Amino acid sequence: MTVTARLREHLNSALLIAGIFVAWELACLLFHVSPIVLPRPSQVVSTLVVDMPALWPNILQTLFTTLVGFVGGMTIGVLLGVLVGVSRTAYNTAYPLLVGFSSIPKVAVVPIFVLWFGSGTIPAVLTAMTTCLFPIVVNVATGLATTEPEMEDVLKALGATRWQVLWNVGLPRAMPYFFASLKIAVTLAFVGTVLSETVASNSGIGTVMMMASANFDVPLAFAGLFALAILGIILYAVFAVIEHRICGWASRKTELATG
Repeated sequence: MTVTARLREHLNSALLIAGIFVAWELACLLFHVSPIVLPRPSQVVSTLVVDMPALWPNILQTLFTTLVGFVGGMTIGVLLGVLVGVSRTAYNTAYPLLVGFSSIPKVAVVPIFVLWFGSGTIPAVLTAMTTCLFPIVVNVATGLATTEPEMEDVLKALGATRWQVLWNVGLPRAMPYFFASLKIAVTLAFVGTVLSETVASNSGIGTVMMMASANFDVPLAFAGLFALAILGIILYAVFAVIEHRICGWASRKTELATG
């Protein structure tokens, strides 16, 4: 794809997104929608700018909590994913437990974390960690389990050990799956953090949104949503860039997709 075509594609996407917000703004004006029901985008942006000095410490708190929980979930998820992906016994034992735990609504787990560790940052970190754990385990295990047997057989014929096969074939083969899971997990980590902040915390965007809802300050609540969306997009884009740098060989060719 040429540079001009790529710029045109990005421009079309930006115009579509802008069109959605313009339609939202016009609909609220034409139908006289109260800000208590649905604030206009201009009101939300204005609130976000005016209240930024008060929002900024809470944004940093949510970002810090999310990143700590995400790193913890990523570390445990990779270890479990490798174990599940290379061991049939581990798969039969751990996978049902992971599926069962993932099926539990995290809002039901937050009070238990609060009971164990008290309210504050630790329950939010643990909620973010457990929320993003499952997709990482599944994707890493899938990447290892779908490694071509022919590649493994070649290395084994050359005398490679099981761990050498894992290091030289299995893990590189699983990298596209791993980065795909990271882009999903980082957004889920924000969900876990905000969920815990709304239940048992005195800081963070979730707390701000709860206080705003209690005071019927809907523009402020939407400003919190906008801040979360921006943070999620930024982190998603960061991992997308890292994925392209490391796993560019696994990306689908644009020319083939559009040709």
